[in-house]
Amino acid sequence: MAVQEARQGPEPGAHDGGCACGDCPHGAREGHRRAVAAFLVKRDEFAAGQGLPAAVAHSASASRQWVSEELTQSAELVAERGRAEGESWLSRVWQRTACTVGAAVVTLLLVQSLTAIGAGWTTARTAGLLAALLVGGALTAASWLHRTRGGALAPVIGEDNRLSTSRVVAAAWVLFVAYAVLVLVGRLAAASGPAERDALISGLDLARGAGAVTVLAVVCAIAVLVRRVVGVRVLGQRLQKVRAHRPRAADLLTDDAGRGTFADIQYVVISAVALAFAAVRLARRPDQLPDLPWGLAVVVLVSAATYLAGKYAEGGRPVVLSVVRSREAGDLDGPIRTGDDIEIRGAGFVPPGAQTADRLSRMVVRIGTVHVHVPLVPVAGGFSNPTDAVLTVPVPAEVEPGRVEVQVITAAGVETNRYAIDVTD
Repeated sequence: MAVQEARQGPEPGAHDGGCACGDCPHGAREGHRRAVAAFLVKRDEFAAGQGLPAAVAHSASASRQWVSEELTQSAELVAERGRAEGESWLSRVWQRTACTVGAAVVTLLLVQSLTAIGAGWTTARTAGLLAALLVGGALTAASWLHRTRGGALAPVIGEDNRLSTSRVVAAAWVLFVAYAVLVLVGRLAAASGPAERDALISGLDLARGAGAVTVLAVVCAIAVLVRRVVGVRVLGQRLQKVRAHRPRAADLLTDDAGRGTFADIQYVVISAVALAFAAVRLARRPDQLPDLPWGLAVVVLVSAATYLAGKYAEGGRPVVLSVVRSREAGDLDGPIRTGDDIEIRGAGFVPPGAQTADRLSRMVVRIGTVHVHVPLVPVAGGFSNPTDAVLTVPVPAEVEPGRVEVQVITAAGVETNRYAIDVTD
């Protein structure tokens, strides 16, 4: 449907997606969708050999360069619309946070009311409801104060504009422990006798909540350490990072390219199971911190260590392995000359998350002192150049004959090793 709309063109009076009025037909989301559809139509037409002007149709190199420039301009429009859609989405997060918090409090009230049938309403239920209102109110207020930066999600969004798995897990444990302490505070405020107050205060002893406190300390330390590890590896060009248009829930379980990762999935799943167990323990024993068994606590610690090891193991610097003269069928074998195409073989040329055309068009090959932009070569459903392992670029006439070095600069700004080749007249 989107492709059909792009072929028909925009409706009369459309905003072209320039406004940020949310879900209106001409808002940022609709503008991004239309831009993507128009780009896909143009890419598929060029891949089928359609739309080429007669002035460049006779030359393979000229037509390839013209197509690459056209696709690059169209991709820049898609990226601009994507950024606008992302900013619009972030500005609406605080409203969704308020709705989610309200729904959670109402759900808690309904559950407490149903479980109170026959057993009666207790001070523990009142304390739990008041604690939920306080935590929810704090989240809503923080969302409103940071409404232009993602609301309540602002602390858990990484520098690459994606949800950070380690920060989300740490934030979940922090909110749960804060809620548990507030429940004890509410019960302590309502306690009438000194014996009951002493029992509630003893519920905060470290001996009872050692497992939960240990898990809280470890997950918070993991969140801080992962940020440091990623930052150091990016600055050392051992990890490639590109910025996303907006955070998504799938970021918690996938890498930057959208592929599911074992380290992230097991960390989220095991942490969620441990939190569910701790929540049940708090509901059963609201007079003390949840006594997380050491066996379950150790499982969470092992999961956190696996996640941290995964962060150390991911990524790697791109590398050029070889450079050869690109040869078409019927061409004679020979040395590399100016005007020839060269094929650069290696690994890591396309960083995770940089598969879009606007990111691919930012790749550059340095041949001697000349910077050559990698042309986009469309095929049905994608691009045949550039790829993660092979790049094809022309050797421009400005390259001086002799021994020159070839180096690839990826969309993340990371440089590969230098590879020497001989260019003849």
